Amino acid sequence: MELDTDRLDDAALAILSLTLDDGRRVWKGLDWAISDRLYEKGLIEDPVGKSKSLVLTEDGVARAAVALREMFGRGSG
Repeated sequence: MELDTDRLDDAALAILSLTLDDGRRVWKGLDWAISDRLYEKGLIEDPVGKSKSLVLTEDGVARAAVALREMFGRGSG
């Protein structure tokens, strides 16, 4: 599958803007409210802890693949 990277970049920028502070500075990670909601939906394992990474559940991996294809896929690949 070929990705529409311009749309993907815009989506990432929009998500990063949710942590906007001091006019232009954003955190490198997700807004905590987003990770909390993903956990509540059973799409990631518990995000609480010192790890800088998140672990997707099996449902999370499947939903991510569908979302990526539907929102950012190009053509029929």
